[in-house]
Amino acid sequence: MYKKIDPFLEILPQLDVHGYTEDTVMTVVNDFINDNYKLGNKKIVVIHGNGEHILRNKIHRELKHNKLVKDYYLYTFNIGCTIILLK
Repeated sequence: MYKKIDPFLEILPQLDVHGYTEDTVMTVVNDFINDNYKLGNKKIVVIHGNGEHILRNKIHRELKHNKLVKDYYLYTFNIGCTIILLK
């Protein structure tokens, strides 16, 4: 099977949260944000998938209140990914 790889996403730090529940996902995402903030990364990717948008909605609700997050948006070419801009 041929899988097209997006070079944009390949160079950014990524976290895949497939398989996490709505209750546990933010623990992992917040740790990922904190670690990348300390490393000085300004842009990171969280891969949550499409499905019923449970993880995406939870992540977006929590990102609104995170003081380390400058902005976030769905990746244009794959709405199963959220790009997060850090301060």
